[in-house]
Amino acid sequence: MKTERIHHVAYRCKDAKETVLWYEKMLNFKFQLAIAEDRVPSTKEPDPYMHIFLDAGGGNVLAFFELPTKPPMGRDPNTPEWVQHIAFRVKDRATLLAYKAHLEAQGVSVLGVTDHGAFHSIYFFDPNGHRVELACPDPEEEATIQKLDAVKWDMLEEWSRTKRAPKHADFLHAREFKG
Repeated sequence: MKTERIHHVAYRCKDAKETVLWYEKMLNFKFQLAIAEDRVPSTKEPDPYMHIFLDAGGGNVLAFFELPTKPPMGRDPNTPEWVQHIAFRVKDRATLLAYKAHLEAQGVSVLGVTDHGAFHSIYFFDPNGHRVELACPDPEEEATIQKLDAVKWDMLEEWSRTKRAPKHADFLHAREFKG
């Protein structure tokens, strides 16, 4: 048995319409469909919700639930805000920079470009407070991935024993990315 791909990833949103309009305007995601129910199909719990689905490209779907009867959204206070995020791949650096310029022109605060070695990223928050990453491949992506693949198990084993960052992949940050 093996899964084929992610069907969709779902998050909570503050306002379904605002979320659809933001993702359409900022990331050019197409609004695919909406489902609204008064009961949760899996649990039968009475709880009205709006479930929206957005086409994130390449067969990927990003979904949100608006839950008007629940307390306001919060974050896990023990998890830094940079940890939980969703990342979308873009074609190349030119596309990444075009998104950065577009988002900033719309008043969105953008962090980066950050060089991760195999890929470069920008980061920002959607109107619900979810961190979003856009990433493009580095020109040396394939070679870098091969190097990382060669050390992944050694790194995991060392981390498991020590809970300290292994140095097997220090080559990733040996260069400073400009721009």
